[in-house]
Amino acid sequence: MSRRQLEICAGSLPSALAAQAGGAHRVELCQNLEQGGTTPSYGLIKAVRARLEIPVFVLIRPRPGGFVYSPDELAVMRADIDMCRELGCAGVVLGVLTAAGRVDVAACRALIAAAGPLQVTFHRAFDACPDQPGALEDVIGLGCQRLLTSGGQPTAAAGQARLAALVAQAAGRIEIMPGAGIGAANVQALATGTGAPAFHASARRPLPPDPAAGLFQVARSETDAALVAELVALLNPAPG
Repeated sequence: MSRRQLEICAGSLPSALAAQAGGAHRVELCQNLEQGGTTPSYGLIKAVRARLEIPVFVLIRPRPGGFVYSPDELAVMRADIDMCRELGCAGVVLGVLTAAGRVDVAACRALIAAAGPLQVTFHRAFDACPDQPGALEDVIGLGCQRLLTSGGQPTAAAGQARLAALVAQAAGRIEIMPGAGIGAANVQALATGTGAPAFHASARRPLPPDPAAGLFQVARSETDAALVAELVALLNPAPG
């Protein structure tokens, strides 16, 4: 059996470096993880690209919340994709829906055209689609290489049955990558129960409080290389 891959969602340069050190196969780079992630800054993308050898995929999401975007927001997304091409990223992560909860094929097609040679992952906007089998066919038809999904549930564990059905429906036409709430306690069961070839996690640990932050103290966490290594090992146990 081919090795299962682990993608790490990283919100900073230290997290991206920890992902690589732990043996992750790919990084999805974003910021504002506490709000589900938004597009990272030019400076962060450039710094991560300079320091990482593994592929870097960049989240294209101009704001938190839903995935119905205005023409102005779509223009911003196209400009961000241009930035990713300029900086030599391996791929982008995107998703646009209609007000009816369907994949906005026309808007997505325009963004994918802007991506050119970059790989494209369709993100968890998919989980807001009521008709997931139909949405999967739309995503495949767009030519996306990968689909990040929790099977329409708050966590991948809760969506395991749907994830397995999506893997079966995809039949190798696209990579189904479960994500949301994946950790050492459940990754092996999800791998066995879904048959998916790749998994998405953040593998974060909380940081200690920063005394210098004063009034601006916030809870922060970063990806931990040891947690990443543990997930990689659990996904690909040594033969025994």
